[in-house]
Amino acid sequence: MSSTILGLDIGGTGIKAALVDVKSGALLTERKKIATPKPAKPKSVLAAAKELISTFELENTPIGIGFPSVVNNRVCYTANNIHNKWIGLDLYDFFSTGFSTEVTVINDADAAGLAEVRFGSGKDQKGLTIAITIGTGIGSGVFFNGQLIPNFELGSLEWMGGMAERYVSNKIRQTEELSWEVWSSRLSDYLNHVSDIFSPDLIILGGGVSKKYESYRKYISISRGVPIKTAHFLNAAGVIGAAIFKGEQ
Repeated sequence: MSSTILGLDIGGTGIKAALVDVKSGALLTERKKIATPKPAKPKSVLAAAKELISTFELENTPIGIGFPSVVNNRVCYTANNIHNKWIGLDLYDFFSTGFSTEVTVINDADAAGLAEVRFGSGKDQKGLTIAITIGTGIGSGVFFNGQLIPNFELGSLEWMGGMAERYVSNKIRQTEELSWEVWSSRLSDYLNHVSDIFSPDLIILGGGVSKKYESYRKYISISRGVPIKTAHFLNAAGVIGAAIFKGEQ
C-alpha cells in the first residue's frame, strides 16, 4: 500500500481532511475543512464529505476515517454529537460504497491519540497514556505501551450529575461564556477524576482548544502529579491518526 493516505476527520462541528504520509505523520497537503451539516444525518454528512474530498486530486487513494462514535466491528454504537440515524449502521459498508474506495473507520479520539502516540507528544511513552480531545464534546484515546485500547468514552463518564462532556467541553465553555479560569477549574476537576480512576502515566490534551493552552495552563492542577502535554499535532491529530490507522491495517 502507498504511504499516502487521505485522512478524514468527521466531527460534530466540522469535517476535516488532508493527504498524509503515514510513515512520518506529515501532512502532504493543507488541511481543509467544511461544516458538518445540521442535522448530521448519514446522507447529508456523506454528501458534505464527498464535496470536501473532491477538492483533492485522488486516484483510488485509500481513506482513513475518524468518526465521533464508538465503532465496534465496523458498526456505529453511539451518537452523542451526531444524528441518531447513525446508530446500528455498518460504517465500513456505508463509506466504502459512498466513496468508492478502500476505507477504515476508527473512533475520532482514538485516531487523534494514535497520531500522538506514533509521532507526537506520546511517542515512546511507556505505561498508560490517555489522550483527551476537547471540542464539541469530549473524546478520549487510551493506550498502554503504545497499543490502542479502543472506544474508551471518557467524555461519557458520569460527572457533576450528568455526562462529563456536558459540563466541560469547549462547546459548553463557549455557550455558557465561561472565563478561562472558571472553565479550566472544571477541566482540572475532570482531569483529576480521570486520574483517580485510571492512574495514567501521561495525559495529552488535544482538540481545538489545545492550541489555546497558554490561556489556561496556569489554572490546571493535577493532584497526582500526572504530567500533561498538549497534542503535538493540535487539531490536525484526528486527520493524521485516521490515515495512520488505515496504513496499519
